[in-house]
Amino acid sequence: MFEIEEELKKLPDRPGVYIMHDEKDDIIYVGKAVNLKNRVRQYFRPSHDEGIKKAKMVEQIRRFEYIITDSELEALVLECNLIKEHRPKYNTMLRDDKTYPYIRVTLGEDFPRVLFSRQMKKDKSKYFGPYTSAGAVKDTIELIQKMYQIRTCNRNLPRDIGKERPCLNYHIKKCNAPCQGYISKEEYHKSIEMVLSFLNGNYQPIIKDLEKKMMAASDSLEFERAIEYRELLNSVKQIAQKQKITSFDGEDKDVIALAGDERDAVVQVFFVRGGKLIGREHFYIKIATEDTESQILTTFVKQFYSGTPFLPREIMLSAEIEDQDIIEEWLEKKRGSKVYLRIPRRGMKEKLVELAKKNAELVLSQDKERIKREEGRTIGALKEIEKLLDMEKLNRIEAFDISNISGFQTVGSMIVYEKGKPCRSDYRKFRLKTIQGPDDYASMHEVLTRRFLHGMEEKKELQEKNMSDVYGSFTRFPDLIMMDGGRGQVNIALKVLAELHLDIPVCGMVKDDNHRTRGLYYNNVEIPIDRNSEGFKLITRIQDEAHRFAIEYHRSLRSKGQVHSVLDDIDGIGSTRRKALMRRFQSIENIKQATIEELKETESMNERAAQAVYHFFHINAEKNDVPGS
Repeated sequence: MFEIEEELKKLPDRPGVYIMHDEKDDIIYVGKAVNLKNRVRQYFRPSHDEGIKKAKMVEQIRRFEYIITDSELEALVLECNLIKEHRPKYNTMLRDDKTYPYIRVTLGEDFPRVLFSRQMKKDKSKYFGPYTSAGAVKDTIELIQKMYQIRTCNRNLPRDIGKERPCLNYHIKKCNAPCQGYISKEEYHKSIEMVLSFLNGNYQPIIKDLEKKMMAASDSLEFERAIEYRELLNSVKQIAQKQKITSFDGEDKDVIALAGDERDAVVQVFFVRGGKLIGREHFYIKIATEDTESQILTTFVKQFYSGTPFLPREIMLSAEIEDQDIIEEWLEKKRGSKVYLRIPRRGMKEKLVELAKKNAELVLSQDKERIKREEGRTIGALKEIEKLLDMEKLNRIEAFDISNISGFQTVGSMIVYEKGKPCRSDYRKFRLKTIQGPDDYASMHEVLTRRFLHGMEEKKELQEKNMSDVYGSFTRFPDLIMMDGGRGQVNIALKVLAELHLDIPVCGMVKDDNHRTRGLYYNNVEIPIDRNSEGFKLITRIQDEAHRFAIEYHRSLRSKGQVHSVLDDIDGIGSTRRKALMRRFQSIENIKQATIEELKETESMNERAAQAVYHFFHINAEKNDVPGS
């Protein structure tokens, strides 16, 4: 048994990382210390106050462990790694992990390529970025291919020169086909040098060259080529304009500023590369009321730069951070050269930090309103339904609907809403196996039985494999079942649940004479709902979604069945001829009225096939009631 007081006595006077565990042995906090003995003992002193958040954490600690290091820098690195790996509950965490795209020029190859990359590796390639927009990176790469005709293939050149035919890119003038030897290595490298110049922001020579070529093509009356040059020129100017937001001393920088309130914070990061602001990104952080700006920024810097492959020479901050010297030392080792953490006090740099801070404040303000509205539509709506039905912890709702036309191709749908939002990955379709004719109650009985039997079988299989913590497609059961109808549909659901010995609440979405939802049928009582409430709007969305999903499935089966019944039943008519007939005649009625000669003239058709189609619609139709005739 772990005795905290006894273990506190064993703590060493050394730097290191301490790890707190709760009663389930989950890691709930990771921290670093210059002196483990002094730092960890502080948590358990009654007089020591670290705020409400840490106080709640201490109440849950059942044991702790620690890892000693040789220096505070090693402790910092280890702390970052452990936080990223375990994401402890009481550490301040970024809400999202993002990787940023780069443009990679593979200079280690004899015939380099220009590629999209999510990682910056230690190889012979040259990397440009990081960029905040993957779309912008792809557009830039496509523009480079059009302008400089750089290869994109994976062929090993020059070894594979001449072994295969040139690809489509050569024919559409996006590649000079070095794979065929159509361009020398020296000429190809001249294009690569221009690509590197372009990516380094040197746009003027390219703009002048394209303008010259455009005018020359126009003078030669080659207007199509002139238009191509004009479009390339516009693309280059657009990219160049985006790069001109600001310019300082040509250095790479990150600008980091914080805006926060009592519960949430937003950190805004501006990316300055080559002296130009190339983009920005913001990050949400959940905080405690006692967290200071300095503490939040310290946590952010450690987590952000433990995960990004690129480190700029200078990082500008809106406030001082803790352990600045040790963090600078850590960043220098990661980068391989000097890194400066600075808080600008005047001039253009201070204005850029202020701009980043204003953007963070704007994002926080706007996002809080958006989140508030979204929570009203989702979580708030669920709370209203909970109150209406006198339920607790309503999270997952499943709704079912049946669709058919006079019993033809009866299908069922199951849609799922979690936390008030559609969970489309859990939607399911059912094609009825045992029911013939328009019997909605019997159809619903089959659908519900199949849904829950399948889930019970999956759970049993997972338990037998000691995988009860794994979820299959049907193993998660709902907190509430919503039926598209009143008492009758609810009673069918309750009957199925009773047969399977399951206890799940069921309610019906009752409609008025105009087929609009008017209330819920629950526990043998119809409960009216305020039509202006968010709960009512959510119920309507669920009902409409269940209906839409069922009808779309039924429509797809119906269209397949109609095509098959008319054409695929004709001897000698397969998918190729069927498509050719439909392309030419556009409808079954037109095919039926066509002559043998007209049918024979259709692509893929011959005399025998044409006669088969004609006889099917004319001679056989007199003997049998041919569908579509």
